[in-house]
Amino acid sequence: MQKVQIPTYERIAIDLANRIYDGKFKVGEKIHGRSTLASEYKVSPETVRRAIKILEDVEIVQSTKGSGIVISSRENAYKYIHRFSNLASIKDLEKQMNTLISERDKLDEELFDTLRKIMDYSGKLRHTNPLAPIEVEVFPGCSHIGKTISEVKFWQNTGGTVIGMKRNGELVISPGPYALILEGDILLIIGDEETFDRVVHYLED
Repeated sequence: MQKVQIPTYERIAIDLANRIYDGKFKVGEKIHGRSTLASEYKVSPETVRRAIKILEDVEIVQSTKGSGIVISSRENAYKYIHRFSNLASIKDLEKQMNTLISERDKLDEELFDTLRKIMDYSGKLRHTNPLAPIEVEVFPGCSHIGKTISEVKFWQNTGGTVIGMKRNGELVISPGPYALILEGDILLIIGDEETFDRVVHYLED
């Protein structure tokens, strides 16, 4: 089966087109407002706006200020749905997603277990083992607050690798390059014996 990744707004457009073709929304009828649809699909109004824009572009609906979103063509809804007939069904995608979530949860558990073992030994091995993590807190006034680990080029500037992050009492394992650095975060970092001083100096900039 071909693996595909459809953006959220396009999935919503497909779902609305299906509802129009199935007759749940009829030609000439108004669809709920964007805020109602955003609540129904549990997405932002901007995501719904992009979905509606797609349906407008293929002439399935018309959206005018003051008149709302009006269904204009069931036939065009069918044509739009048909464009996706060679893709995996939503059920297949859901199954694939659940498998990936399960695999991710298992990996997170293994990472957490490994990190816990490292931290258990960190007191004894801090001066002899470069894999013992150091903890550095992000204080108010740090110029890197609100930026991602990748944006601040953390490893390039400090030589340290962020393997975990404590935030509001929660431990995040392997936060990745796109994790935001926030005030009060405690970063768990591994590196050489000079890493601690470089990290502290860098976060004080």
